[in-house]
Amino acid sequence: MAFACTIPAVPTLQQEDADVRITRWDFPPGAVTGQHTHGWPYVIVMLTDGLMRVDAGAGVTETRLTAGQAYHRPAGIEHDVMNGGDAPMAFVEVEIKRPEALRFG
Repeated sequence: MAFACTIPAVPTLQQEDADVRITRWDFPPGAVTGQHTHGWPYVIVMLTDGLMRVDAGAGVTETRLTAGQAYHRPAGIEHDVMNGGDAPMAFVEVEIKRPEALRFG
C-alpha cells in the first residue's frame, strides 16, 4: 500500500552504467517516492538527518536516521518511502546491478 500524498520526492540520477545506478533523492517534508520494487540490492547513505517512514504493505515503520548513516537491503524490496519529518531529507541510493563485478580480493 502506498502513502496518500501528492508531494513527490525528487530523484536526480548521478551515474548509471552496467554495474551501478546512483541516485540522489530529495524529499521536502511529507514527500514520498511512491510504491516501487527494487530490482537490485541497494545501499542508502543519508545526506541529512531525517525521519523516514516506510510503508512495506504490512504496516508503517518510522526510523530516525542521521547524516552519514548508511544501510543496505536485498533485491525484491517493495515499499513506499516518506519524509516523516518537518525538515527536508536527502539520501544517495546506490543500486548494485552486478554484485559480482564489485567483489574485491
